Amino acid sequence: MSYPQQGQGQYYQQQVHQGGHAPVHQQQQAPVAVGAGSNMKRRNPVGAWLGLPLITFGIYGLVWFYKVHSELHAYDRRIGDSSVNALLSMLFGALTLGIWPLVVFVKLGGRIAAAQRAAGLPASCSGGIGFLLGIFGFGVLYYQIQLNKVVDRYGATPPGQQVSLVA
Repeated sequence: MSYPQQGQGQYYQQQVHQGGHAPVHQQQQAPVAVGAGSNMKRRNPVGAWLGLPLITFGIYGLVWFYKVHSELHAYDRRIGDSSVNALLSMLFGALTLGIWPLVVFVKLGGRIAAAQRAAGLPASCSGGIGFLLGIFGFGVLYYQIQLNKVVDRYGATPPGQQVSLVA
């Protein structure tokens, strides 16, 4: 039998003395603001698609892919944080005959669509269209244009500042 600790309410004491179970104390976690997240960075679609990857010999493409996944998770915690997995799939995708990077690239379209819904916008991003455009080299351009719709929804709010989400 457990004894009530000092400072606990009368209901707790009645439950213990009447043979009931005392409430289990759960470990407290840092509160996550429901309905709020960090705004993402607005990028020039042509710069993210063509300019910076050319200047950095393709390295910026990997950086963009990682940052987009990370920012999507910071924007809406319901969108899983797959930034490291996404980057690793791009780096080691040749080991899977290039199939896994394509899967991750298509899934990015779904994550962007979820962010659009969280911003109160219609989900206009499609992983299928991203895949088809990606075959011809325009996938990053398409995805960045779709991401900028979410960022533009919040006007001049700077990146990293908290913004409200639609449930």
